[in-house]
Amino acid sequence: MAEPEAIPRSRGAEAILDCISDGVITIDLQKRVTFLNRAMQTLLGYEVPDSGMLLACDVLIQSNICSSQDCVLERALRGERVSNFEAIVRRRDGIQIPVSINTDFLLDQEGKLVGLIEVIRDISLVRELTAKTAEVSELKHRLEEHVQFDHIVGRSPLMQNIFAKLPAIAASKSSVLITGESGTGKELIAYALHAHSSRRQGPFVVVNGSSLSEGVLESELFGHVKGAFTNAYVDKPGRFEIANGGTIFLDEIGEMSLATQVKLLGVLERGRFERVGSNDTISVDVRIVAATNRNLEEGVREGRFREDLYYRIRVIPIVLPPLRQRSDDIPLLVNHFREKFNREMGKQIAGLSPQSLMALEQYSFPGNIRELQNVMEHAFVCCEDHIIQFEHLPADLQRHYLEHQEWSDTETLQTVERQAIFRALDKSGWHFKEASQQLGIGRSTLWRKVRQFGIKP
Repeated sequence: MAEPEAIPRSRGAEAILDCISDGVITIDLQKRVTFLNRAMQTLLGYEVPDSGMLLACDVLIQSNICSSQDCVLERALRGERVSNFEAIVRRRDGIQIPVSINTDFLLDQEGKLVGLIEVIRDISLVRELTAKTAEVSELKHRLEEHVQFDHIVGRSPLMQNIFAKLPAIAASKSSVLITGESGTGKELIAYALHAHSSRRQGPFVVVNGSSLSEGVLESELFGHVKGAFTNAYVDKPGRFEIANGGTIFLDEIGEMSLATQVKLLGVLERGRFERVGSNDTISVDVRIVAATNRNLEEGVREGRFREDLYYRIRVIPIVLPPLRQRSDDIPLLVNHFREKFNREMGKQIAGLSPQSLMALEQYSFPGNIRELQNVMEHAFVCCEDHIIQFEHLPADLQRHYLEHQEWSDTETLQTVERQAIFRALDKSGWHFKEASQQLGIGRSTLWRKVRQFGIKP
């Protein structure tokens, strides 16, 4: 077999390669190293003398890919180029260095493959930077944990106090009663308790006590057997059976009848119940989280809610504050819903105008977080730009802001005029004749001002 042609060498080219910070090495088809630039020698910890002796590449460069199918020379012989291939190279002193490898073919004047050139970059600093970035990301995540718990947003002291207690409550097996006005996020808290508990692999079952009649609710909770009542054509398991090994969330528990409350108390005390129409006892292991927007203590005093059941479900009470008591959280919640609706609607809304955000912060939100979510959805539908403006908010919220706005000395005449026109039109039901009379201007002037300011109903 003929000796393979030597790889041509140029002192000028070698001098140029010695100026490169990445390691450069050439290998012939016999897997012998024919050239190392200065950076490659530094990387390996070798000072290779120019003695004309060609060393085997797997002797000079000890890598984790030398004896595998990933050998870059073997891949070159198969016609493959390597790009940004990560490997480990062992220095002369035994230190292992992560590297990124790029290769290309060395061809003679006839286009015949005579060897391979490798460019090897030390990426240990990149790895360190990546690790530092991960540390920063983890720190950021920990900081974000201070303003949210399982996607429940809040930096106000009231919410921070709740967040601090949730992990310990989730780890316990005790029954929990969540109270608060409608729309404050009671179901989110209930699911967070389940998701952070030892039961998180089990089911999370929701039952709304206000949406079902007494007979239907009892069947939903405890199930029924075939023939138990009209249209009971087959056996049906109840929600407690389905929730076995997990958590059942009894929403609006204050709406349940006294008869249902008696059976519910039996499950809490004994962990057993019977399906409707059956005498067979079923045992379950279920954690109960209940919620209500009613005052159950008042219900106990008035005889509408059983006292023994009240103390059974109220082992750990959680009181969610209304949004009007945590207005500091409105900007956080607004940003949360902005990201949510950007994803859902495929928009790229960057934020709200100062006046829009001020209007939200000054509003009392009787519907709490649920109402704020609806307001943001309304604004997203109306907004065709990248910033939600005041006119994109619902009309009743605009009206509330204008009625409670205190004019400052820095307000521009145009702002005052625009808001006075809007208030007059809104008060008149958008009858221009009546609004113009209130404002003391002509209808044509009012029309012109409406177009000028872009006022819309």
